[in-house]
Amino acid sequence: MTKNYKETMPVQAFFATAQRRPGAAAMIQPLGDGQLRTYTWAEVENEARRMATYLAGLGLPARSNVALMSKNCAEWIIADLAILMAGYVSVPLYPTLTAASVKQILDHCSAQALFVGKLDVWDDAKDGVPEGIPKIAFSLAPENAKDAFVGWAEIVASNEPMSDCFVPVGDDLATIIYTSGTTGMPKGVMQTFGNLAVIGGKMDSTYPLSVGDRVISYLPLSHVAERAAIEMSMLYIGLEVSFAESLEKFGDDLRRTRPHLFFAVPRIWSKFYQKASEAMPPAKLRKLLRIPILGKIVRKKILTAMGLDQCRIALSGAAALSPELIDWFKSLGLEVLEVYGMTENMGWSHTTREGDQCVGRVGTPNEGVECRLGDGGEIQVKSLGNMAGYYLEPELTAEAFTADGWLRTGDVGHIDERGRLKITGRVKEIFKTEKGKYIAPAPIENRLITLPGVEQACVVGPELSQPIALLSLAAEQSDHICGAGKDDFHKSLEEHLVKVNAQLEAHERLQCLVVVSEPWAIENGLLTPTLKLKRGELEKFYQSRMIEWAVARGVVWG
Repeated sequence: MTKNYKETMPVQAFFATAQRRPGAAAMIQPLGDGQLRTYTWAEVENEARRMATYLAGLGLPARSNVALMSKNCAEWIIADLAILMAGYVSVPLYPTLTAASVKQILDHCSAQALFVGKLDVWDDAKDGVPEGIPKIAFSLAPENAKDAFVGWAEIVASNEPMSDCFVPVGDDLATIIYTSGTTGMPKGVMQTFGNLAVIGGKMDSTYPLSVGDRVISYLPLSHVAERAAIEMSMLYIGLEVSFAESLEKFGDDLRRTRPHLFFAVPRIWSKFYQKASEAMPPAKLRKLLRIPILGKIVRKKILTAMGLDQCRIALSGAAALSPELIDWFKSLGLEVLEVYGMTENMGWSHTTREGDQCVGRVGTPNEGVECRLGDGGEIQVKSLGNMAGYYLEPELTAEAFTADGWLRTGDVGHIDERGRLKITGRVKEIFKTEKGKYIAPAPIENRLITLPGVEQACVVGPELSQPIALLSLAAEQSDHICGAGKDDFHKSLEEHLVKVNAQLEAHERLQCLVVVSEPWAIENGLLTPTLKLKRGELEKFYQSRMIEWAVARGVVWG
């Protein structure tokens, strides 16, 4: 596939949007204590140009890598623009990384400067930053970072706007996005200006987005999905981006924003369902929705409580969404469309079109994407977003592509007669029981987490006669069962096990559910920065207890 790089490059697209909408709201930033700052497009351009002048004045080598470590905020996007304007390469880091991981990535990419922004605990990361590199603190950075580094406001006040910004060609490297590292050392995915351009330029033809549509930015901008769906859409279409203040206030932020486009991972859609089900059990909801006038009122009330009453485009990605959740949201009038992509193709692969949903499938190829199945049913794609390769890793890059240039996704699936893709698992996650039967854990896990109170599930069982499932409960559910609620929840789990097993093939059926007491977190190495399971680490963590659980039946409290 020949890539067409005639599209407008990201910074130039931003300038065009800012020129058309100088006084319109571009971003809305919570400042704490109920205070908000609204950035106009003209203000964003002014601050980005001034920051670009400062970066250029640091005397860094041409095309240097400049790192960004912060939770999502307005200055994240402005800094990203400034890095590109100055002719440097943007390297975002997850805001939850430990010092060891920060050092690993900054050393690997030889970062020449670092932006430090909104973080929960800067002390957990600062020891990983090399001595001597310039460091810039966002306005919302921790106080000890702001005291030690050059501050954002000071830079904006003391530098003139850059007039002659870097003008790239399509093959120029724009950003290095490090993978979350589910299986070891994160890999630096190289994405070019051309890759960003073709994706940004096609967002409004793929989704019914319009100038001024509202979105909320809360999934990490250091991840490819948020970078493509939020940042590129903002630059090319002119969306109004609101930021979430914190996890605790996310519900309030969502209701404040009332987004027209909302993208979430299954874990978040599941939380919506669980919270709503606590207030109104699904059986009662089904009865109310069958009453014509009352049903309409109930639908509106539930979606408004979620902040999704204005949502026209609801997307889910990163893992399969369970059929139960899809059907539940559809009963409320919200069609959640599954999408598919990965860091290595800038998230540009497959989309479910409105009205063409087939539960269990992630849609058809996006414009500029071809898809085929390789050996063992591995999904392989040619995409306008396919990476230039892994940074400084030529051997890994060669392994990532077939001899004829198709990206190996590592996912297994099949394609139906209408070209819709179904993902059945990961090549590296599929395991064999002692009976010689293969198990794909992800589809089973997606069924398990539909039970309110179950936050995450991990199906394991290599060399066991039947697989078992480890369950991690939501914090509020754990608190509840510490009181009088354990017996009721135990019964709910037993019923859920019977229900899930009835939907599985004989060799897939779970022998038991194990409710573990340890939290699965980034901090203890059981989750990636994007909250994906580290299966290998989980299996090692519980290895000594597997023999005991392998002979258990029903529900076990570990």
